[in-house]
Amino acid sequence: KPAGWLVHRTGLDAHETRFVMQTLRDQLGRHVFPVHRLDKGTCGLLVMALHKDAARALTEAFTQHAVQKRYLALVRGWLPEEVVVDHALKPDDAPDDAPAQPAHTVLRCLARLNWPESYDPRHAGTRISLVQAVPSTGRRHQIRRHLKHVAHPIIGDATHGKGPLNRWWAERLGQQRLWLHAQQLQLPHPMSGQILN
Repeated sequence: KPAGWLVHRTGLDAHETRFVMQTLRDQLGRHVFPVHRLDKGTCGLLVMALHKDAARALTEAFTQHAVQKRYLALVRGWLPEEVVVDHALKPDDAPDDAPAQPAHTVLRCLARLNWPESYDPRHAGTRISLVQAVPSTGRRHQIRRHLKHVAHPIIGDATHGKGPLNRWWAERLGQQRLWLHAQQLQLPHPMSGQILN
């Protein structure tokens, strides 16, 4: 899925005109069923099914945590080598008295960069990390919220990041976007059960 596209039509973004489901329907000439979703700003792998039985089986695999997901993110600062985040999350639109749901993500730092220009005058440069995020639960905005929780928000995250820093990086990287990519999925085939990568 390209960054900036919605998976399907929604009232939350009534003016959007690009939808993955509609584009696939037009290209394939048949109905497609969404199995999971990615945020509008997230690019990368997305699973769709061509018939209801496959959609049902794949949705069940996601529900039963039989799917492994790996994401890449550019984040503020230098993340330690590995951080395990076990921080329960409430849905964004949940009432105040709603219970938080368990949420677990393993974060691994793949690379660090010290940009020679300073965003913050207190420092000689500006630090950024390339991070692999492996969630074992699937809460809404889980990776974004967990990275914010450990004080390493994703570059370009307008909701959970820092606006001035996002704009500063957008000037240097040549585009303003959420720097989160769904890199890899491992899931059981909906009919045979064979593990697919």
